[in-house]
Amino acid sequence: MPASNRKRQPTMADVAARANVSHQTVSRVLNDPASVRPETAARVQDAIAELGYRRNQSARLLALKHSGLIGVAIWGTSQYGPQQVSLALDAAARKAGYRLSVSTLHELSERDTQEAVEELLQLGVEAVVLIVPRESLLRFDTEADIGVPMLVVEGDLSRVPLTAGVDNVQGAQLATRHLLELGHHTVVQVAGPPGWAEATARVEGWRLELEAWGRPVPPLRWGGDWSARSGYAAGASLARDPDVTAIFAANDQMAIGVMAALREAGRRVPADISVVGFDDLPEAAYLDPPLTSVHQDFAELGRRAMDLLERVLAGEEQPTVDLVPTSLVVRGSTAGPRTT
Repeated sequence: MPASNRKRQPTMADVAARANVSHQTVSRVLNDPASVRPETAARVQDAIAELGYRRNQSARLLALKHSGLIGVAIWGTSQYGPQQVSLALDAAARKAGYRLSVSTLHELSERDTQEAVEELLQLGVEAVVLIVPRESLLRFDTEADIGVPMLVVEGDLSRVPLTAGVDNVQGAQLATRHLLELGHHTVVQVAGPPGWAEATARVEGWRLELEAWGRPVPPLRWGGDWSARSGYAAGASLARDPDVTAIFAANDQMAIGVMAALREAGRRVPADISVVGFDDLPEAAYLDPPLTSVHQDFAELGRRAMDLLERVLAGEEQPTVDLVPTSLVVRGSTAGPRTT
């Protein structure tokens, strides 16, 4: 039969939807039915029979025999951060004798996350890594019992037991402190989108640093979706405010958009307004002016994430690693405020 005509095999998420229960409840029925109320278990078993769902037992046995596979569920994006995390984890995994199997999410939804994890489990992975930065999706990690360890990288690290990440709060403090030390009275932030763990942490660090200096905290009226286009829109608005002298953009792409809008409006960077980004893109040094940015050590993050996985697979209970510190790379987009 041609592949295009072949019926898709039902997944655990399909069973959950049919039985009107959570993905986690289906997992409990399959692994520990005594922990589920009989009427709920019966409803799940009916859905399993109706859909013809079959758990891949050979894959589970393979995992028990050490498949050497680490599953990665990642949001399908061209964003610099998630892609660099994935590449760094791949390098660290290979050095440790593992290989990655990647399942891509094309929508940031709990259902897509569940299906991606189920696809990885079918391959017999020994552990699953989530590189899915939306805070609302982390509930899946806190509730799921998938039979193998699950590590969250770059999520809300306060809400899940097994995590590795960059210290985004510290990075935002570095960016804000740099601008204050240059003599700026306060710093406006162009924030990332609501509901994203990194965006939330970078707002927190910015606010903490301003409060530590006793400086006014501007309202979060300007933000974007991580794209240069959204940064441009924020920059066009900020360019009309003569009191703005320093801007911290939550990532480099938005900082690039901000600088383009300022330039078009006749506001010079850094003579009139200083701009700092976050990520330290490889292109940051070649912009006009070169962009001051917070650098993330993705290679170290990959090593720490793999260290966690090796420790938990060896039987250690609740292993932890410290957040990866950031550093500030100062370039030509920042200077002291203009004196009149």
